[in-house]
Amino acid sequence: MLRSMYSGISGLRNFQTKLDVLGNNIANVNTYGFKKGRTIFKDLISQTVAGASAPGDARGGVNPKQVGLGSQIAAIDTLHTGGSTQFTGNTLDLAVAGDGFFQVMQGNETMYTRAGNFYMDGTGAIVDGDGRYVQGELGKITIPTTASSMSVGQDGTVYYVDLPPGGADKIAAAELVFEPIETPFKKAEAALKVAEADLKKADADLKKADADLKKAQALVPADAAAVTAAQAVVATATTAKGTAATAVTTATGVLTPLRGPYNTAKNAYDKVMSDNTATLQEAGQIQMAKFSNPGGLEKTGGNLFRQTANSGEVVTGFALDQGFGKTESGFLEMSNVDLAEEFTEMIVAQRGFQANTRIITTSDEILQELVNLKR
Repeated sequence: MLRSMYSGISGLRNFQTKLDVLGNNIANVNTYGFKKGRTIFKDLISQTVAGASAPGDARGGVNPKQVGLGSQIAAIDTLHTGGSTQFTGNTLDLAVAGDGFFQVMQGNETMYTRAGNFYMDGTGAIVDGDGRYVQGELGKITIPTTASSMSVGQDGTVYYVDLPPGGADKIAAAELVFEPIETPFKKAEAALKVAEADLKKADADLKKADADLKKAQALVPADAAAVTAAQAVVATATTAKGTAATAVTTATGVLTPLRGPYNTAKNAYDKVMSDNTATLQEAGQIQMAKFSNPGGLEKTGGNLFRQTANSGEVVTGFALDQGFGKTESGFLEMSNVDLAEEFTEMIVAQRGFQANTRIITTSDEILQELVNLKR
């Protein structure tokens, strides 16, 4: 009876462990890059009641007679099957379609993850949510904070659009030289345009006044008052046109000596600007890692894995290389937990746990009957 009770106890412990693993899977159903666990049982040592005997001439062989002593945990596997991808549209949200892990630095130790929700820190370096640097071939990858845009290719190459090195300083220096020359030239140019517009209007007004005067003079009988009024308008328009013409002459005199220095300075400024236009540049390439036995990696929390003695040696490379998957920008890999499967396994574990409790209670009832034999 005691053997059956202890067998039941071992079953209770094992199914409790399985429920713990299932609970952890369900708790992480929405954790990016999470890989679910699986509990495997195996039987304990069996007590041999009678050994096996070999067959002879007169009698056949006999199998051994053994009583099992319960079960134990054979393995708690981590299943590295791919999870579904979720579209986010964020450039630094990266998912690996295929094999491979991202590498991040935790102190001096390299850790591995499938969770690609990355960010830029204050210096422009690409980091994970806890500030660990994402590793490229030459270490951390930094994007200039002056970059106007960025993207990540399927091979993990990080691109950005920015001025060439030192371009901002060259442009600032050119603007410092050009602005004192440009400002008075633009001001004189604007004044000339206003004067020319005034002259054009004054000329139109004079033409209209002349036409009105001719109409007044052509009346029969002549209207002396109308002629006098038209002549006054013509005189005023003539004066206005003269004033406007003088203003044009004055503005032209101011603008003309400024034009040569302005053109020279503008040509120099335009050359600096053309030599320092924003272009597409590379910040680095995200390096990937893989293992011959990813199931041998140790979970350390925070969506991270650590290399162990049984995971095999790390093999580094890049997305789209032989044996590595591709990097998808704007997507995140979801957990590979299947809720329907987990709930089904939970029901099986619950019933297994319940059945093992029945073994204990039944054994207890039999022991009670044996004790009652004394009466």
